[in-house]
Amino acid sequence: MYPEQLVAPMRTELVNAGFQELKDSSAVDTVFSDEKGTVLLMINSVCGCAAGTARPGVVLSLEHEVKPEKLVTVFAGMEADAVKKAREYLLPYPPSSPAIALFKDGKLVHMIERRHIEGRSAQMIAANLKAAFDEFCN
Repeated sequence: MYPEQLVAPMRTELVNAGFQELKDSSAVDTVFSDEKGTVLLMINSVCGCAAGTARPGVVLSLEHEVKPEKLVTVFAGMEADAVKKAREYLLPYPPSSPAIALFKDGKLVHMIERRHIEGRSAQMIAANLKAAFDEFCN
């Protein structure tokens, strides 16, 4: 667990962009039990790639005219039960922090793992997400 005062600005960055924080496993199940529509999940993290490219890239992607209906986030290293439950929905992908996943009608349709975030710019991540939004959120 990290000190809350350390992660608060990292949480706020996504909340201010319209993300709902899921802080326990039941909140995660509630979101993913509705199998209609599109959901963007970000597994947030304190790491440099989350701060430098993942969060800014996700926020930038939301400037697109096509976007998911729901935006949700869990924070790795903080709410362990929520993160564990969210990762169950990401199978068969291994745990990754940060990570960004798009779901359509209850199915995982697009995944960006940490290895796809590291070394890429926020603009590249945003472009990747916008293409996925165009394909799955119409």
